[in-house]
Amino acid sequence: MSSILVVQQAGRNRISLEALAAGRVLAGLTGLPLETAAVSDSNAVVFIQTAGPVPATAWSIQHPLLEHYSSDGFVLAFEQLIRKLEPAYIVFPHTYQVRDFVPRLATRFGQVLISDVASIEAGPSFVRQLFQGKMNGSYRHPENGPCFISVQAGAFPALPPQAGTTNIQNFVPEIASGDIRTSPGEPFRASSQTIDLASAQLIVGVGRGIKDAANIPIVQALATALGAELAASRPICDAEWLPMERQVGSSGQTVAPKLYLAVGISGAIQHLVGIKGSQCIVAINKDPNAPIFEIADYAIVGDLFEVVPAVTAAINAARQ
Repeated sequence: MSSILVVQQAGRNRISLEALAAGRVLAGLTGLPLETAAVSDSNAVVFIQTAGPVPATAWSIQHPLLEHYSSDGFVLAFEQLIRKLEPAYIVFPHTYQVRDFVPRLATRFGQVLISDVASIEAGPSFVRQLFQGKMNGSYRHPENGPCFISVQAGAFPALPPQAGTTNIQNFVPEIASGDIRTSPGEPFRASSQTIDLASAQLIVGVGRGIKDAANIPIVQALATALGAELAASRPICDAEWLPMERQVGSSGQTVAPKLYLAVGISGAIQHLVGIKGSQCIVAINKDPNAPIFEIADYAIVGDLFEVVPAVTAAINAARQ
């Protein structure tokens, strides 16, 4: 057991870089060197070379049968690489693909996947949120084999780019066509209207304080002035005032913008779970005891129907 291996997912730049950031936290706690691996694609090396201090070695997994994702192929490929490297920890981004194949991969080593890790503490111990963020659970690996973890989106902010040199190594696993028991279908294409709030750097979220769907344009104007995406708490989406794709929280999207401006959001724990990775939280609410103020970096206590138009006008004036 000699290293920490971070697995990066093709086409998912941000969350792969966050997994790399989590790997660095783990490396700092254990003193182990860092390596990365990705099924080879045009972006894999870019992830490795541009995300903060570079790892010593990056493994590019290459095989014609891995051109299209399959659980069978990925399990075989990563099993062979892990047996070759014998890492102490393997870190994955918490994606649908990872949830599909990694539990089976971990079972090959007599292990379980510690999934959706929100923080890593001394020990190391891995903290997961339970009951929609109402409780935290801390997990330790018994050190009887490699430890598999996946990290929650937005929990480990990616580092800015740095120059460096990584030793790129190719790895060709032994996979036969008969090992792949499924045939890929047509790639899933999301609707062109789908909003990826997880990638947004500026977000304005609106909650029940807006009172009526007819008042949504007040907050939309603020988002437009900032060049931000418009998001919402669950009650707004349940009422169909905004589409579900704009919901932030434990049952919606997890976000980690540079700025999250919460308008009329009281701060239910389910919503706070989704925004905790934000670098700066500004809250506007007329209730001085609103729970959102407990985590906000800046608090504006006032009527949003007075505050928001004034802020929007000031932003537009500053841009003229």
